[in-house]
Amino acid sequence: MSATNASAGVALVDTNVHLFEWPFRRLPYDRTAALVAKLRRHGVQQAWAGSFEALLSKDLSGVNERLAEACRRDGAGLLVPFGSVNPLWPDWEEELRRCDEGHHMRGIRLHPGYHGYTLDHAEFGRLLELATRRRLVVQLALELEDTRVQHPLIKAPVVSPAPLVAALKNIPGAKIQLLNSWQWVRTAAAKPLLQMENVVHDISNLEASGAVGRIIAGQHPLLSAKMPVERLLFGSQAPYFPVEAALIKLFESPLSLPQLNAIMGDNARRLIAKT
Repeated sequence: MSATNASAGVALVDTNVHLFEWPFRRLPYDRTAALVAKLRRHGVQQAWAGSFEALLSKDLSGVNERLAEACRRDGAGLLVPFGSVNPLWPDWEEELRRCDEGHHMRGIRLHPGYHGYTLDHAEFGRLLELATRRRLVVQLALELEDTRVQHPLIKAPVVSPAPLVAALKNIPGAKIQLLNSWQWVRTAAAKPLLQMENVVHDISNLEASGAVGRIIAGQHPLLSAKMPVERLLFGSQAPYFPVEAALIKLFESPLSLPQLNAIMGDNARRLIAKT
């Protein structure tokens, strides 16, 4: 059975897509309507969308306005906008308010490597606390592109997730999703995040044959920890990566139907619900 056919009967939620143009080269499906059509062909019924414009733009308010408008105009009921906030910039609290109250976003997507801060910065801690008060999902994109192939004038280091361990002890209600995280939660300092119930992970860069099933069973070759299925969410990182790549990760693993349903949609819907 193909990945597309297998996913057709599941209310699939893709928690990791971006709209607009990747700043460094053209990608297939970097037009919103084309990306929406592509996602629908693979059974995606909801996609959490950030904006590639957020990486380098000095005007995040404009970025978030265009993202929200594109999701309304071209999203066909599929796209859910996740705005960007930079806690190092003036008035970031107001931008967070606009994301929540003005654009009615369900979460924010942060790019600390491109915005120049680490997760032990005091303003990041304040952002996490205020976003939690607003019951927003906070997505942390630890990596978008392998640092070895970055443009020579752009240095966007991978930001260690380890400081989250201490930060989340003081903010137990936070809802955190780590995107593209698997290479960076293997360190001893970051490994406790694998056991924290309010931290979930997407599968977009989880590698190895049968990797999803292996990490649930605690048999992944690089990650010895056993990951509860409740903390794994489908994410493709489209259009940078093909949607098919993430689907193949699922269907090459010996997962039960309840496990597939959880990863492909149930976990995401539970995370995004405002309670």
